Amino acid sequence: QVQLVESGGGLVQAGGSLRLSCTASGRTFRMYAMGWFRQAPGKEREFVAAISWSGDNTYYADSVKGRFTISRDNAKNTVYLQMNSLKPVDTAVYYCASYEIVTNEPDFWGQGTQVTVSS
Repeated sequence: QVQLVESGGGLVQAGGSLRLSCTASGRTFRMYAMGWFRQAPGKEREFVAAISWSGDNTYYADSVKGRFTISRDNAKNTVYLQMNSLKPVDTAVYYCASYEIVTNEPDFWGQGTQVTVSS
């Protein structure tokens, strides 16, 4: 059973920073690409960032490029999302996801962690 557990969310003022963590169990973490998504109230879930299994390749939504950094520590089975220069529009529930190797689509999700940015 694959489990993804996020942590690190909270309330922060605009311009502040947070670091989200997602620890995985139940599959060989280092073999899988990982990603972060978010869902704001009344909106659909959207892609935020992804990282290849090796960490050599990273991908970002235009809305977070230059402010957010995704990274991973395969020895700790953990993926991170460093979020700087936060804006109120970044307020959402953030989910981590593990990508299926063949389809390259997310196949397992965490329970989500709330990030609230006040103005």
